[in-house]
Amino acid sequence: MSAFIWLNGTICPLAEARISPLDHGLLVGDGVFETLVARQGQPFAAREHWQRLVNSCQIMGMAPMPLEQYLAALEAVLKANQLKDARLRVTLTTGDGPLGSDRGDGAATALVTAVPLKPWPATEKVCLVPWTLNENGPLAGAKSVSYGGNVRALALAKSKGCGEALMANTRGEVCEGTGSNAFLVIHGRLVTPPLASGCLAGITRDLVIKACQASGIDCFEEPVPVSALDHCEEAFLTSSTRDVHPIAELNGRLLQAPGPMTQSVAAAFHHLSANFER
Repeated sequence: MSAFIWLNGTICPLAEARISPLDHGLLVGDGVFETLVARQGQPFAAREHWQRLVNSCQIMGMAPMPLEQYLAALEAVLKANQLKDARLRVTLTTGDGPLGSDRGDGAATALVTAVPLKPWPATEKVCLVPWTLNENGPLAGAKSVSYGGNVRALALAKSKGCGEALMANTRGEVCEGTGSNAFLVIHGRLVTPPLASGCLAGITRDLVIKACQASGIDCFEEPVPVSALDHCEEAFLTSSTRDVHPIAELNGRLLQAPGPMTQSVAAAFHHLSANFER
């Protein structure tokens, strides 16, 4: 873990950082967060992540973190920890509140941390878990700290030897992973669940779609029935830390990883990210 964190405007040693026991983020998951990466000391797609943070705050009815403060906090925590390649997390909560669902009226809590960026394995094993996500729920589209369902789903996947879980929505459509978006190649077509499925608007997901458009690769945002997991030719995950991550095993079925479509998409994304205005 990082030796220093940014907490409510101040860099402080991790060992000395204190958050109130009455913080509503701790008590009832009343908060939002963003995960992004820094490479060569520069946060990648920082403004895009901030805009999603603002959107999550709007869904949750919270005040967003000002852009200038957000960017300064990212820079400060990277510098304090002397990190070049890092995983960054920005967490906002509504601050102290009652023990129930009502919110308090005190100051919000803002926390930024940075840890060394760890590599993923070359390919991933993924399985579908039995629980569904509610695409019509009050938190749909928000990157909320209420991640208990994701924690449970990932734990089940790992008990089966997988590194990520996929979850369906209430309509029986593929929705998302616990910390990733999913893309599948079905009958030669590259498809990914639309935002209407209830999946999070992944920053890397969006950049991959843009990279495909720039490279002439057709990518379709359309409902993906769970049954497609049984016959897709290729599949991959996307996230800020995974980039384009090939799936080698899906529900116990072996896939070519990376397959030709995945390789083309990964190359397109690499080209876009290498020339991305940060």
